[in-house]
Amino acid sequence: MNVLTIFFVTAVALLFFTGLYSLLVSRNLIRVLIAVEILTKAATLMIIIAGNLTGQTGLAQAFVITLIIIEVVVIAVAAGIVIGIFRHNDTLDTRQIKNLKG
Repeated sequence: MNVLTIFFVTAVALLFFTGLYSLLVSRNLIRVLIAVEILTKAATLMIIIAGNLTGQTGLAQAFVITLIIIEVVVIAVAAGIVIGIFRHNDTLDTRQIKNLKG
């Protein structure tokens, strides 16, 4: 492993732990969605690094495109759910959301 690869792996680890920390600590649902985005970006970068290290960049690119498509769909559905929760409860704080029945 060269210095550039170590740098990228360190950056991915920093992104991952930043996303994990904000996922565990934040109470706002929008911040939770942003934390999930950060986690998936870290996973995407790690797939690209692994593909570069193994020499299978085509396979890594196919995985990354698939991951991006799945990520967009999941975030769109989650954002719709968050908007519905906000309209129903007038808050995005997870501590104040008690009743999730329609």
